[in-house]
Amino acid sequence: MAKQKVVIITHTADNICIDTVSRFVHEAGGEAIRFNVDTYPLHTRLSSIYQQQQQHIFLENETGAHTLHDAAGIWYRRSYNVGKGLQDALDKEFRQAAMQETKRTLFGMMEALDIFQMERFSVYRRLESKEEQLRIAVACGLKVPATCISNDAAAIRRFIDTVNAPVITKMQSSFAIYREGIEHVVFTNAVDENHLQELESVQYCPMVFQERIGKQLELRVTIVGYEVFAFSINSAVSERAATDWRKEGAALIQSWEPYRLPDEVQQKLLTFMDRYGLNYGAIDLILTPDNQYYFLEVNAAGEYFWLDELCDNAISRQIAQVLMGKAAHRGA
Repeated sequence: MAKQKVVIITHTADNICIDTVSRFVHEAGGEAIRFNVDTYPLHTRLSSIYQQQQQHIFLENETGAHTLHDAAGIWYRRSYNVGKGLQDALDKEFRQAAMQETKRTLFGMMEALDIFQMERFSVYRRLESKEEQLRIAVACGLKVPATCISNDAAAIRRFIDTVNAPVITKMQSSFAIYREGIEHVVFTNAVDENHLQELESVQYCPMVFQERIGKQLELRVTIVGYEVFAFSINSAVSERAATDWRKEGAALIQSWEPYRLPDEVQQKLLTFMDRYGLNYGAIDLILTPDNQYYFLEVNAAGEYFWLDELCDNAISRQIAQVLMGKAAHRGA
């Protein structure tokens, strides 16, 4: 009898969580197929064939030849550096077309697979709308900070005046700016008088302005299927991390602790996941000094590896179980 197969879409530089989930898949009697998209198309072959009214998808990579259409599940974890090396392999006039076709083929293949997926590419694209996330969170009974996303300086000033409280600013996407070869990651920052004087520059790039919520704790809640794994950190232990704990992420990695969410909040988060049909989500919450919970965002590819160590790899174990259909999940 053939082993149950699980496909993991990732890249060669991903962290230890891939090996950990793969180990649990193997221990459960399954096979984990790792598809490093940064090796595609130069070092990986991918074929999608429709014949006799049936779909077949084949992958040939460094581990051998694999069929994907008969897998138990697929984990779309990362798609970094698709088409790596094409810029050196092709003449300049062909590069853009080759990259476009490569990405369309990869993402089209994933969307077309008629198997359980965590998550579909289209769901990732939908989650890029932070506006919809906030709307659905409110519809599920969660509190959200007052928020303005705009490139209109006048509208932003009116928003700040109306909030009548400290405001933070951030970008919707995660990225870094490279200046003189040095990477500068864009974090969340408090809005001060200097920012207000330079506000007209938002005309060139819209930004998120949000009421700064007082923090008792910051929470990272990882939901896999219907299992909830909550952890907390007191980011106030570091002045640099008080606005955004990621500024001192490595230094604070040992400061996280397991956290028990109130049943009511946990149920609202599960309802939120139901609305999107999500089976994996890394959710950021704030617990205020007066014990109110505020939803910030969900990331369907959010990191969890350092939290996994605090729960004896229970998150990775649950991911493997969901992918193999051995644990309850949303969708087919």
